[in-house]
Amino acid sequence: MKTDFIIELLHQVKEFENSSACKPNCSVEDFRMWMNDRKYRAESPTTLFKNEKHQVSFTENEICKQVLLLGRYSKQLIRKGLSDFPELANEEFTYLYRLKDEPFLTKIQLIERNGHEKQTGTQIIKRLLEAGFVEEKNDEYDKRSKRLNLTESGETAFHDSVEKVNVTSRILTGQLDHDEKTKLLEILKKLNDFHTHLYSEYRSADTDTLIQLL
Repeated sequence: MKTDFIIELLHQVKEFENSSACKPNCSVEDFRMWMNDRKYRAESPTTLFKNEKHQVSFTENEICKQVLLLGRYSKQLIRKGLSDFPELANEEFTYLYRLKDEPFLTKIQLIERNGHEKQTGTQIIKRLLEAGFVEEKNDEYDKRSKRLNLTESGETAFHDSVEKVNVTSRILTGQLDHDEKTKLLEILKKLNDFHTHLYSEYRSADTDTLIQLL
């Protein structure tokens, strides 16, 4: 092993020790995660594809990357925040909360309100039914459809989990101040309105068609 490598490694360890990521009793795993995070932050679509001579939009690709990462972080955080409610931790809580806000939706309506594919939404509803949080009744006007509503247990689960969801939401918005949160919400709503339109009207369309709608 070359001496230069050891020296460089020691420099990296020193940087880590001087960073905000280094806490008391830090481990080798903490150092590894810090190294990975720094490597990630140094990357960009422009750097990634420059040798392949691809035309890359840095801003749009970076937005895509950040949205994907935030989605993964939020799922991890939700599972952690709802650890006392394991029946709600895998997106079930979004269905439960939607039914609290809009009682007696059909299965399809509830799935579409949450932007899921039919198979994914059906599995979530099935788990809520098995947990006893939701009940289904025949539609009064369309016997082929069933309407969903919260059971007494579902109401209890909603009220008991609200504070945990609120805490999770506060953590997810991080250290943004009030104005930043307001601006971010405005932008996210605008972006989601566009994608809700695509989901509702162009669900089967390919990307060549969708790009024409921009």
